Amino acid sequence: MTIVRNMFPGYLISRFGDVPWPPRSPNLSMCGFFLWGYLKSRVYAHKPRTLNDLKEAIRQEYRPIDRQLLARVMDD
Repeated sequence: MTIVRNMFPGYLISRFGDVPWPPRSPNLSMCGFFLWGYLKSRVYAHKPRTLNDLKEAIRQEYRPIDRQLLARVMDD
């Protein structure tokens, strides 16, 4: 972050940057707003210990996501 801050002084957009990023920004996509948080809560319930465990947990939790649930999120 120091390198980026030095390259773009006053323009770093992040949680701790020069320009604060709002936590519930309307500019987020459906994936950014819903899917990643949903997956994270499901994946870390398995308490993966290795990168391979994490990848497998993501695959296991991603596959059964109901398409109708995603459609409802996109419609709202």
